[in-house]
Formats: sequence, C-alpha cells, structure tokens
Amino acid sequence: QAQLIESGGGLVQAGGSLRLSCAVSGLTFSNYVMGWFRRAPGKGREFVAGISRRIDLTYYGDAVKGRFTISRDNAKNTVYLQMNSLKPEDTAGYYCATSTALIPPRVESGYRNWGQGTQVTVSS
Repeated sequence: QAQLIESGGGLVQAGGSLRLSCAVSGLTFSNYVMGWFRRAPGKGREFVAGISRRIDLTYYGDAVKGRFTISRDNAKNTVYLQMNSLKPEDTAGYYCATSTALIPPRVESGYRNWGQGTQVTVSS
C-alpha cells in the first residue's frame, strides 16, 4: 500500500523560503510521475508543480513559475519542492501525489495516491 508523507511546512515571512519533502513508500517510486498541489482555505486543489519519471522534465503552475522548483531523488524515494520568494497568497496546505500518466497532469483527478499534506503559512 502506497504511503506518502510530506514534511517541511511551517510559518515564514514574505520573501522567505521553505523546502518541502515528500517521502514515498509502498510502490516503485521511479515508475511514477509526481505532483505537488496546494489548497487554500475555501478553495479547491491547485496544481503547483509536477515532475516526470525523467528528472529533467518539470512543469509548474503559473502562480509559482520562476519561484518554486520541483526535484526528485529516486534513490531516496523522495520528491522535493523548493519554494523561494514566498508570498502571503502561497499560504495553503501542500500535498504530494503519484500519477501513472506519461507527463504530470495538472488536475487532481490524474493522481492516485495522496499524502496528508503539510501546512505552509506566509506572513506579510
């Protein structure tokens, strides 16, 4: 049974940085496309970033492009999200997920397994 555990969230001032991690177990990690989504209070899940099985193919939501970087370490079964130049509007719960698609879907229905999330709060 797949298990995804996010970590690294917290409270940070605007302009600061955080690095989220998502440790995956119970499946062959390198066989899966990985995605990060976020959900702010009262809103639906928003695509943040995705990474293909090949490390050099990455995709980003418009709101985070140029500020966030997704990466993965297949030897450690972990996907990361480096978040720089954080803004108060980045405040949300952040979730990682696995997909069997060839490229990372931008909708949550394209993902099968989800973590419980980690909270990121950016103060102004």
